[in-house]
Amino acid sequence: MDAFYASVELLRYPQLKGLPVVIGGGRRKEDEALAGRALAEIGVDEFPKLQDYVGRGVITTATYAARQFGVGSAMGLMKAAKLCPQAILLPVDFEEIRRYSRQFKAIAQEIVPLMEDRGVDEIYLDFTEVPGGQREGGRVLARLIQKAVLDATGLTCSVGVAPNKLIAKMASEFNKPNGISIVGPDDLQTLIWPLSCRKINGIGPKASEKLTALGIHTIGDLAAADPQWLVAHFGKATGAWMHASAHGRDDRPVVTESEPVSMSRETTFDRDLHAVHDRAELGAVFTRLCEQVAADLQRKGYVGKTIGIKLRYDDFKAATRDHTLAAPTADAKAIRHAAGQCLKRAPLDKRLRLLGVRVGALVRANLEPNTTLAYIPPTPVAMYLEAQTGWLF
Repeated sequence: MDAFYASVELLRYPQLKGLPVVIGGGRRKEDEALAGRALAEIGVDEFPKLQDYVGRGVITTATYAARQFGVGSAMGLMKAAKLCPQAILLPVDFEEIRRYSRQFKAIAQEIVPLMEDRGVDEIYLDFTEVPGGQREGGRVLARLIQKAVLDATGLTCSVGVAPNKLIAKMASEFNKPNGISIVGPDDLQTLIWPLSCRKINGIGPKASEKLTALGIHTIGDLAAADPQWLVAHFGKATGAWMHASAHGRDDRPVVTESEPVSMSRETTFDRDLHAVHDRAELGAVFTRLCEQVAADLQRKGYVGKTIGIKLRYDDFKAATRDHTLAAPTADAKAIRHAAGQCLKRAPLDKRLRLLGVRVGALVRANLEPNTTLAYIPPTPVAMYLEAQTGWLF
C-alpha cells in the first residue's frame, strides 16, 4: 500500500491532499481539539504543525510530498521538524488502519487466493495458478488488483511482479505511488544490479556500511564478489544468502499460515529514567508491559518459555537479557517475575530511554505436552532484526 497510514488519514481529511503530512507519535491535546469538529470543515492552517512538536516520537509514515524533504519512516519527529517544519502532524489511528488493512487484503485474496500476510500494509500473492495471471507478464492481474482495491477503499497500491519474493519486493518500490513494475529473469543486470545493496530486503545499515567499507556499493558489485570471500567476511549463512540474493535467487514459497516465534511490548520514555531515582515510575511501566504481553498471548492463544527484556540507554546503546522457564506461561505475574530476574542481570548504571519485554519460544496454549512445532528457518529480515536488536525473531 502507498504511504498507507498517511493515505488513510487523507481519506478522513481530503483537504490535506498534496501537502506534506507526517503520521506519528501519540494523540495530543491538539489532536483532541480537532476530533469534535466536522472533519471536512477544518481549515488547513488549523492542523498541528511538525515545527511545534516536542517529544521523542518517531515517524510511522509520511506523504510523498513530505518525503521530498528527506523525511521518512522511523525518523525522530524532532529531527524531521528541522527538515520540514511546515509539515502537518497527525497521530496514528490504529483502529482505522487495521480496518483498512483487513479490507484490502480480503479484496486481494478474492482475486488471488494464495496470499502471504506480511504486516499491516504489505502482502505477497502467488499468481502462478490464477487464470490469466500470466497475461502481459502479470500486468493484467496487477491492474485488476489495483482497481479493485481503489474502488473499494479509495486507496492506491503499488505492485511488483517477479519470479520470486525477493525481486518482487524490490520491484514494488520502483514505481510508487500507484505503479506496476515487472522484473523478469532477463532483467536482473539492467534493473537490479545498479541498485544499492540496501535495496535487498534483509541488508540493513550495519551490513551496508561493512559492504561499502569493503568496496561493495551496488548489487552488481555484490554479485561479482567471490562467494567464499563473502562467507569469510559475513559468515557461512549470511555470506551464502548475500551471494544468492545478488543473483536474484530466492526459493521461499508464499506462506499462507505461520506461527509467531515471539511477542513483545516496548516503550520509549518521554524522559530518560534512572533505575534508582525513578524506581517507582520505571517499575509501573515495567509491570504494565508485562501485563500487555500477557494479554496479547492470552488473546491470541499462546504461551511461551523464554522471557526477555530489552534496554536502550541514554547513549543509544542497547542490552538484552533472557531467562527460560521450566514450563511455558501467559501469566502476567510469572512473566513479571522472570523479566525482573533478567533486569537484575542487566547494567543499570546509566539512564534508560527505552524498555521492552518479550516472551519467546511460543506454542499454542491448547497443545498437548511435548508437542513439537515445525521449525521455519529465519527469513533475511529476521536475520537482520536479530543482528540489530538482539531479539530472536
